[in-house]
Amino acid sequence: MKGLNVLAAFLGGAALGATLGILFAPEKGEDTRAKIAEILRKKGIRLNRSEMDDLVDEIAAEMKGETVE
Repeated sequence: MKGLNVLAAFLGGAALGATLGILFAPEKGEDTRAKIAEILRKKGIRLNRSEMDDLVDEIAAEMKGETVE
């Protein structure tokens, strides 16, 4: 059971690291948002520009320890 928890923590950290890497990559925000939207579309999740902006703002706020309502 402990090994499963370690694996879950590792995978969660890897996913968070990949997300942070994409968000802080030295590309234009518009290009980064387009890449994120494409990845989400491949997973069957569709967001319009406003929803994407809200998602990015929410992620950024959570990284800063703020709450978004």
